[in-house]
Formats: sequence, structure tokens, C-alpha cells
Amino acid sequence: MTERTEAGDARVRALSLCRNNNSKVAPSLAEKPYLQKAYVSEGIGPMDTRALSALPRGLDRAEWIASNALAFFKLVSLLCGATSEFCTTRSCPTATGPGNKTYYWTDEHGRKVKCSAPLYADYAMSYIQELLTDEEVFPTRAGCPFPTGYIFLVQKVFSYLFHMLAHLYQAHFDNIVVAEMHPHLNTLLAHLVTFTQEFELLEPSETAPLEDLITALLHFHST
Repeated sequence: MTERTEAGDARVRALSLCRNNNSKVAPSLAEKPYLQKAYVSEGIGPMDTRALSALPRGLDRAEWIASNALAFFKLVSLLCGATSEFCTTRSCPTATGPGNKTYYWTDEHGRKVKCSAPLYADYAMSYIQELLTDEEVFPTRAGCPFPTGYIFLVQKVFSYLFHMLAHLYQAHFDNIVVAEMHPHLNTLLAHLVTFTQEFELLEPSETAPLEDLITALLHFHST
């Protein structure tokens, strides 16, 4: 599997440095504060997310998708870790997203289970990590083919990652602004959505709860 991009590494380092910075004032309690221009326009420098997402010439498509799945997983994991102090079972007894969206975890018996946001994140990240380290699913040895149905598993990975970012916008955006992490969150979501659009990894119904934000983010951060 190819190494993650230098841009992704830089964002990880920058996010690590900013997590303890709390000089910003929390946004007003508007219904969707993340749509305010003062916040949605902020990102990590000029970045062409479409160029970053495009398949490089000569690189295998499955290999490119796999390496980016790993990069996005690490970035979302780091961001969730940085926000864990205010995303708790008490503050978030249910995993939710914008528009009264509830995210249910599907257990090993196929049953949908309502759980707290931290527990949902734990389930999702554990599932993704196990998948990404499974050589039968994400082979790292040269010449090893990706399995049939591989793309379905990748779609699940990006679905879970999107859910966690959607929850941060819906439930914790004020805390994220105070910590000055909203430029990182904006850039990460813009890049993730652009990548999933490029390779058809998320259904429009999946991203619908944040469609207004996605439109705004891509206006500011896709070129």
C-alpha cells in the first residue's frame, strides 16, 4: 500500500499543534453555526482537493483508494481524539448528525443498536482499523490482488468516517472553534467528500444531512 500524501502528514502535524490552543471565542448558538462565512471559509491554506483526490497517472485505482482510506482514517482518528474531552457519554448519549439524524451501529447479528457517540466512534474506529490491517482485504505486498467486494468494504469505511465528522459539526462545533480546530475539520471534510465523489464511495443520501455545508466548503476549498 502506498504511503499517505505529504499534505496529509502536514495536516496531522498541524492538528496536533493546535489542539491545546483555545484563544477563539465560541460561535453564537445559531441553528447551524458552521455555515457562518467566518467559519466555513477557514481552512488549512490554499488546497485543491480535486487535484489531491484525482488518481495519479500510472497508479492502480484500488491501491490509491486504499492508501487514501488509511490516510483519512488516521486524520479522523486524530481529530476524534482531540475532541474526546467534550464528546462524552453524558454530553452525547446518542450518536447524531445534523437534521435530527441518528447513527445506529449494526452489531454482529445485523441488528441496529442505538448507542452514545463515543461508543459509536469506538466501534467504528475499531472496525476500520481491523479492516485496514487485514492483509486479505487491504494487501500491502506487491502483486497481491484486492478481493472481490473490496469496494463495498471501502464504502463502509468512508460511511463511518463521514458519520463521525458529521457528529462533530452537529454537536461540538462551538468547542472546535474555541480550540481553533475548525480549519482542520473544514479541510478534512472538504477533501473526504471530494475524494468520495471522485470514486463514488458515498451515496448522496448519506451526505444529505450536511449538503448545505458541503456546498459551501467546496466553494471555498475545492480549488
